[in-house]
Amino acid sequence: MKKILFVTLPMLLLVALSSCNKGEGEGGTGIIEGDVMRILHPDDNYNLETDTVVGSKTDVFIVYGDDTFYGDDVETDDNGHYRFKYMNPGKYTLFAYSTLSSGERIAVSQEVELKKGATATVPTIYIHEGKAYGTSMVRGRVYAKYYHNKTSDARGEGWAYEQRVYIKRDSELYHFDDVRVGMDGYFYFQKLAPGNYTVYTFTEVMPTAGNETFSEVPSIVTRQVKVEEVGTIYEIPDTIKVIINV
Repeated sequence: MKKILFVTLPMLLLVALSSCNKGEGEGGTGIIEGDVMRILHPDDNYNLETDTVVGSKTDVFIVYGDDTFYGDDVETDDNGHYRFKYMNPGKYTLFAYSTLSSGERIAVSQEVELKKGATATVPTIYIHEGKAYGTSMVRGRVYAKYYHNKTSDARGEGWAYEQRVYIKRDSELYHFDDVRVGMDGYFYFQKLAPGNYTVYTFTEVMPTAGNETFSEVPSIVTRQVKVEEVGTIYEIPDTIKVIINV
């Protein structure tokens, strides 16, 4: 009996010690901390420029080891800093959410390994938000030759200020947006998701030889644009030329 106890006791001690070795999570003396920066994508910015600010009052989530659900969350302070205290050593994933203009959220994560009793600094988490985030832009230009009272004598030409331009998805029959041309002849369509689009405007139809009157039905001038990536300005390469009667 004594021999059996002598063999079994170390095994019991090993089991007891192993049960005290906790995995990732709370209960230790370590600290995990980091910062969140917020990249803003404002609307009506025709260069798609962004502005980076501290990610204050942002929820940050922590995943313990290989868990499939987060274990805890904290809110960043006014400087975009966060801290998880009393953590056991191990591997952790930290994440916060970017927000698309549609309201959909996309997780942005960073991983870190914490040593026993140490402080681990997480690489900065950059999140994105703003109406233009996750979209692209189409830009073009319209040039006009002007006529007066529908006579065949041109009265001038220049950039087609205030000309209305439309855009539609190639999979749909009708336009979903329209804008007016600026004084420099440019027009912009913002917040476009990847896809195939048709941009169009209307022009008067020139009189034919022997006929001094304009057509009663304007003609459509179109351009096709394929948007393949987000955060990109797609330029219509050739100027759209129209005839306008004033």
